[in-house]
Amino acid sequence: QSEFDASRSAVLQRAQAAGVTQIIAVGCTAKASQKCVEIAHQHEGLYAAVGIQPNYVAEAKVDDWQCIERMANDPKVVAIGETGLDRHWDFTPFPLQQDYFDRHMQLAEKMDRPFIVHMRDCEEDILQMLRAARQRGLLKGIMHSFTGDAAMAAECVELGMHISFAGMLTYKNAQDLRDCARTIPAERLLIETDCPYLSPVPVRSKKPNEPGYLLHTAECLAETRGISLQELAAQTTHNAQQLFGLPLPNG
Repeated sequence: QSEFDASRSAVLQRAQAAGVTQIIAVGCTAKASQKCVEIAHQHEGLYAAVGIQPNYVAEAKVDDWQCIERMANDPKVVAIGETGLDRHWDFTPFPLQQDYFDRHMQLAEKMDRPFIVHMRDCEEDILQMLRAARQRGLLKGIMHSFTGDAAMAAECVELGMHISFAGMLTYKNAQDLRDCARTIPAERLLIETDCPYLSPVPVRSKKPNEPGYLLHTAECLAETRGISLQELAAQTTHNAQQLFGLPLPNG
């Protein structure tokens, strides 16, 4: 976004220093998605996801969805979203959220791209729509910044989804989430920032969150799963490259 223009170069340098070499900038509106595509073209190792997040659907302009469909063809776009459902906020009528969630999933299927799912206070609603979408074919997507329980995670994995954990995993009161993270099959595991939110411990007070802080989430997840940081990093990097079709950093 434009408010991060001044700091972007320094943020990318710190990410490189932390070992984060491939980054996906995720759009929440048509305008933000366009910005993500633009900056993806300006930086090597930077990619974009395009979509309209459920809380912004109500304010979408008439041609915004057509813009998303056009941008989905861009070679730097590796995912569709952020999409999903949200009952915590009441910014968009729920049937309209469901309509757009389905549009995103159908576009992702058409483009053979993964879709990125936002979920807040609506676990069963999300599962119902994922189950329905699964009837059309195998799902390919990410439960982003996952906050559900192990049973939900298991069903999402069975439906074809990956489970992604953000900085919340590191919080003192998140033991249930860490217990859940222990149960995810290694080949379906991802980590993320959810920039600019959810900065992990020990930088929780630092705003905005940034890709370089991902190291702290990775350390926590590795400890939670009883493996080395190197093994966790190699596994989640491989998973992301396979899912998003990213090139190997050195190839």
